[in-house]
Amino acid sequence: MGQAIKEFKWKRSDLVISTKLNWGMANGEILVNNHGLSRKHILEGTRASLERLQLEYVDIIYAHRPDRLTPMEETVRAFNFVIDKGWALYWGTSEWSADEISEACGIAKALGLISPVVEQPLYNMLDRKKVEGEFQRLYSRCGIGLTTFSPLKMGLLSGKYNDAKTQPPPGSRFSESQDKFANKAREDWKNDEWAGTIQKIIQLEALADKFGFKLSQLALAWCLKNNNVSAVITGASKPEQIVDNVQSLKLLPKLTPEIMAEIDELLLNKPEQDPARQD
Repeated sequence: MGQAIKEFKWKRSDLVISTKLNWGMANGEILVNNHGLSRKHILEGTRASLERLQLEYVDIIYAHRPDRLTPMEETVRAFNFVIDKGWALYWGTSEWSADEISEACGIAKALGLISPVVEQPLYNMLDRKKVEGEFQRLYSRCGIGLTTFSPLKMGLLSGKYNDAKTQPPPGSRFSESQDKFANKAREDWKNDEWAGTIQKIIQLEALADKFGFKLSQLALAWCLKNNNVSAVITGASKPEQIVDNVQSLKLLPKLTPEIMAEIDELLLNKPEQDPARQD
């Protein structure tokens, strides 16, 4: 990334660049001082990332997964040191629980330090429990925004698996990959829950067709419609896929409250909301 920024002479002020740390590798081996969210690893990991990026600072640095062996105060203070040094402008979390984010924000407030400003959770039409359920009070209490990942549920919400009745299509991630998600998908392929999910996706595709958009574009627009979502992380193996993804922004105005309610009725997975606090 650092090489690309230099080669294409992009203006640093035009870019928002983030990096993440927790796991670190040394010659393919995870070493005791080279992972986690201790003060030592946060400082050394940040400097190593900046060196690889050939940058003086990043805009956001994420704590990539919580470290439950390091006191939270040490982690909060270390990220504030990074900010004070000018190596990052803000810090955030990735795949933390609501309780851990609240603890970090509480410690930062008590010490007069900077709290995490962003969380990076899994969020899509099929995975809503954390963002809409567990996190529901975080947004107003802590001022947290979201940069969500896996908006297409590993390709499921692109519709490319809709016609695969007995096994994943050749060349697809679920067919070729040996990661734990693909292995689980292959195990689940013929069970009733999987079949029910595919039927929902087929109905969502029909709804996208009504608007003249692709299912993948509907899935991306649906994520962005959530007021707490600041950005959606998308993957692409071809430049045209990026252009395709950006077209989802044109669908946003068409997702009226009535259409969003129709999608909820189709999915039947909207988390229950806690009653509003009475003054």
